Amino acid sequence: MVSNVQIAGAPKKQLSINPKKFILWLFMVSIVMVFASLTSGFVVRQAEGNWLNYNLPVELLVSTIILVLSSVSVQWAVRAAKNKELNQTRLGLIITLVLGTVFLISQIWVWSILVENQVYFVGNPGGSFLYVLMGVHGFHLISGLIYLLIMLVRAYRVDKASKIQFQLGQSATYWHFLDGLWVYLYVFLLIYH
Repeated sequence: MVSNVQIAGAPKKQLSINPKKFILWLFMVSIVMVFASLTSGFVVRQAEGNWLNYNLPVELLVSTIILVLSSVSVQWAVRAAKNKELNQTRLGLIITLVLGTVFLISQIWVWSILVENQVYFVGNPGGSFLYVLMGVHGFHLISGLIYLLIMLVRAYRVDKASKIQFQLGQSATYWHFLDGLWVYLYVFLLIYH
């Protein structure tokens, strides 16, 4: 007769997470906290008055679409790696890098349009917050591009996509996070500009 009795004090199964994955999630949480404080400050300062009202350039929507497309291409690279298609993985990474770079260039373009519309970094908190939100996000996006570039170099150094699958998944998670963060910021700016 077999009994289903558990022995008291027997070790329970531990939940575990890869340390690199855990560090990435901690890093993303810290970024969320930075942007939560910035957007909260935006709302509080706007309520105090003396706030420059401005229209967001339509080019900001164009840059947002470009970034969303880069999320599609990085996911394509991840899927290709899972399917052991190394050349498709490389192509997906290249497209993502190009789209991410185009996004950054488009953000600089948006800044020039803002200046033409007399929305400056100094002089009024309304403009200052806009430039800071875009700039801090751009800084993090540059870190994501560097991460993706490292993955592309690794993709050209290996002979099997499976050898970079975990790291590629990590970089894609970070990239999707940055894309989602930008979509949040864009919607936030549409509501509160």
